[in-house]
Amino acid sequence: MQKRLKILVVRFSSIGDIVLTTPIVRMLKKQLNSEVHFLTKQVNGDLVKNNPYIDTVITFKDSISEVIDKLKNENYDYVIDLHNNIRTRILKFQLGIKSRSFPKINLLKFLMTQFKRNYLPKIHIVDRYLETIKFLGIKNDMQGLDFFLSTDDKVQLSVYPKKFIAFVIGGQHSTKILPINKIISICNKINNDVILIGGPNDSLRGKEIEKKCNSVISTCGDFTVMQSAFLIKNSQYVITHDTGMMHIASAFGKKIFSVWGNTIPEFGMYPYMAHEDSRIIEVKGLNCRPCSKIGFSKCPKGHFKCMEEINENLFLSK
Repeated sequence: MQKRLKILVVRFSSIGDIVLTTPIVRMLKKQLNSEVHFLTKQVNGDLVKNNPYIDTVITFKDSISEVIDKLKNENYDYVIDLHNNIRTRILKFQLGIKSRSFPKINLLKFLMTQFKRNYLPKIHIVDRYLETIKFLGIKNDMQGLDFFLSTDDKVQLSVYPKKFIAFVIGGQHSTKILPINKIISICNKINNDVILIGGPNDSLRGKEIEKKCNSVISTCGDFTVMQSAFLIKNSQYVITHDTGMMHIASAFGKKIFSVWGNTIPEFGMYPYMAHEDSRIIEVKGLNCRPCSKIGFSKCPKGHFKCMEEINENLFLSK
């Protein structure tokens, strides 16, 4: 009888990147019936704790040293490294077992942001993740992303409109976020009930938008990521910046209007296998874009055309 493989999948952060690993763990489980363990930061543990394709979630708070003895005792057959940084390289050295790492394209992103030379591969990051497990005979099952909620993640929907649009107003960097005046204008044009999604850092902006719009309710800072995901799951469609919530919406099969500022979909992080009516909304033809693979606290050029010139009519659903 063939031995059941025991595989450690590694991705420390962040929300979107972890959601983008879910096809990999599903394929490892369903196609190989392997025992799948997932290593991530403690703060991100909730994102995968309900995933039925993961047998064990292992988390650490500050350092991998907190769990290295446990990992050594697990006697894994393979490490699938979907983060590929200095810490995961040290981890793989310490474990001393066979591993595969996904190929990063940081140099190609640098050439694109600094010199606007586009040598980026025309492939989504999920498919680059998939390259790490093809040696096991894995094939893409074309089932998209997964995201699993529990009963603890439910929000009382009766206090909100029966039909609403979820608008994710946050983002890790200011240059990935629409200016507040644009969000207010878009919400007023939509002519539908809108629920704003965001974290504590978005709370003040959410309240200001709510005050200046007729049919907007802000939940920014009120709920956990998992509860916000529940609202997204129950929305009609989703407007979002280039954020982790965009990928959660994709996992739920929602129609997504994704807004791109200083980053570009060509980096390979656009909604994976998105709903057919989804839209990518961006200002093309700017010679300063993309200016960063991540983002800035403010526009380096001072004009912020990549967001200020977004066509608001593109947000009107047909």
